[in-house]
Amino acid sequence: MKLSHRIEMLTGGGSDGWDIFRKARAMVASGIDVTELTIGEHDRRTEPEILEAMHASAMGGHTGYAALPGTDSLRDTVAARVAERTGVPTTRHNVVVVPGGQAGLFAAHVAACDPGDDALFIDPYYATYPGTIRGAGAVPVPVAAHAERGFQPEARELEAVAAGASSLLINSPNNPTGVVYTRDTLENILRVVRANDLWLISDEVYDTQVWDGTHLSPRQLSGGAENTLVIGSLSKSHAMTGSRLGWIVGPEDAIEHIINLTTHTTYGVPGFVQDAGEFALTAGQTLEDRIAAPFRRRHKAAKAQLAGHGIRFVPSDASMYLMADIRPTGLSGDAFAARLLEERHIAVMPGESFGQAAAGHLRIALTVDDVRLHTALDRLADFYFSLTRTAA
Repeated sequence: MKLSHRIEMLTGGGSDGWDIFRKARAMVASGIDVTELTIGEHDRRTEPEILEAMHASAMGGHTGYAALPGTDSLRDTVAARVAERTGVPTTRHNVVVVPGGQAGLFAAHVAACDPGDDALFIDPYYATYPGTIRGAGAVPVPVAAHAERGFQPEARELEAVAAGASSLLINSPNNPTGVVYTRDTLENILRVVRANDLWLISDEVYDTQVWDGTHLSPRQLSGGAENTLVIGSLSKSHAMTGSRLGWIVGPEDAIEHIINLTTHTTYGVPGFVQDAGEFALTAGQTLEDRIAAPFRRRHKAAKAQLAGHGIRFVPSDASMYLMADIRPTGLSGDAFAARLLEERHIAVMPGESFGQAAAGHLRIALTVDDVRLHTALDRLADFYFSLTRTAA
């Protein structure tokens, strides 16, 4: 039987970017000790008090079909949080709850794009973006943000491809680079978006992992709320990656239609998970700070350690990652990561997994304990310099 062209070409006919991750997991399963610095998975589990709230809700009977847009109380809680953090009036009618940020990205593109429409996204990008866009029936069009400009997207690059497109997907704080887009960058993006009548899809799942400066949502800018769909999630802020709980915030009419989509796709999120999410969001800043603290500490320490070794990295102010520049070795990110895994048993994601703008770089996830991370970075640096000596 023939499968659909859409499903067969979801990854564009090539790798989906997860090859190193899968190989590392296979090595671990075979008994090899691998230091995994690949995916953005917290090394601490979901906080016990959040799990207790989830358990109490489930035992209390909230195990049937939950309200499809999300429970009113969770939508109110998300709306209040967004309004407080952005200063933009937001109500439950601007919010739909979805099973994680990934589901939110898919739903937002289904809402914004007709089949065959161009959907723009910034390169470097999170590895699932092109496949998500293809899955929604649109055509992924990368727009490069260049290393020599700090990976800040430029208006001229957007203007060259914006005419006739339907949407633009951005991600700030950015995964994989850890770069936070400046106000000037966001204002330029919004200007291009409005001039070309595009939907702006803003992935903001790392908004609580800004170590220096502040996060700015394009929805906060003048006129930004009218054509912006914001993707949020509890995965990073509350270490709830496996709970699959996120949301989309946008104009009421768009949210109404996205609610219709969830009726025909995911059919909601379990009520006990929503109740745990509501508890997490109302537990206070102390809880969020506790979850963020290891990454704040490791981000600062890892930058100092790489700098001490003389390894260049992308200047970043956010996230649980650092992106190292390994171009002086003469290897691609793919080749360096493959050899690092085979020869030193350290798994990192090659920059090419996140687009061609990140080629020759590595994304290092700061997701193991401090001692193990420090040791892994020393070993990575030793491997790096063994290659640069060879290249010389």
